[in-house]
Amino acid sequence: YTDRVDYVAAMFCNQSWAMACERLAAIEVPVRGEYCRVVAAELNRISSHLLSAASMTLDIGAATPFFHAFREREKINDLLEELCGARLTYNYMRIGGVAWDLPPGFVEQTRAFLDDFEPALAEFHDLISGNKIYVERIAGVAPTSAARAVAYNLVGPNLRASGVDFDVRRDIPYSIYPQLKFAVPVGRGEVGTIGDCFDRYIVRMREIEQSVSLVRQCLEQMEPGPVLAKVPRKFRPPVGEVYVRVESARGDMGWYVVSDGSEFPVRCKIRTGSFAAMSMIEELSRGLMLADLVAVIASLDIVAPEVDR
Repeated sequence: YTDRVDYVAAMFCNQSWAMACERLAAIEVPVRGEYCRVVAAELNRISSHLLSAASMTLDIGAATPFFHAFREREKINDLLEELCGARLTYNYMRIGGVAWDLPPGFVEQTRAFLDDFEPALAEFHDLISGNKIYVERIAGVAPTSAARAVAYNLVGPNLRASGVDFDVRRDIPYSIYPQLKFAVPVGRGEVGTIGDCFDRYIVRMREIEQSVSLVRQCLEQMEPGPVLAKVPRKFRPPVGEVYVRVESARGDMGWYVVSDGSEFPVRCKIRTGSFAAMSMIEELSRGLMLADLVAVIASLDIVAPEVDR
């Protein structure tokens, strides 16, 4: 049921839970299994960020970009449905790797999608990212300084939009991210103020570009091999505790798991990005027009189950 924690980016929830169990039981995931995880996760990141950008433009009053973004998101859902049978609450990760290898033709289909998606992404930028009305609507609205973002424990794109250069994939490496090359976009205040609604939007759009590159690298580097380690049918990790962090679509997601040696955890605490972002809305909204509050909430990309679970 971990895919319900963040139903928009379920791959990351599945992966982090599996990683916690693997660290407790000292299970090593096969290399190809790690590549499959990253392919699935980065496709999910693109899908999640497209939803964020699409819903933000729609909330502010621009309907056309929503359909452009969802057209591409549906193509990703086609790929992920072929991979794991689901279009939303994905369930592909397993303790020890992934449920099964990439299906026949998946690599070619994914490459074909990416070839078509990059021009579509440029089209979306032309349509909305430089749109005078859209930019003036969100530039300079509710800026958050780096110090205040850290004080409120913001993570992910919301933190990086304030100019804080931190990404779990790079700074606390896991999986096969150390073998991959990618940049970490941060807010620059290019049309308004660093850490404003526009920066929170554009950082996610630039992360999409990096995810496209990461998926391409994985498909290029993958070699044949097993995708799932041997795990006992009744999984009972040794007594111990572990804290695992992954860079989810909504940022630094942490799982604290305590085992007493049985098949059920004594404690499982999940740290999510939306919970911290939600706590900041009251301060960010002071002095704003009600219409601007819509933009602020949309720019924080909050998913309800991460707040109340």
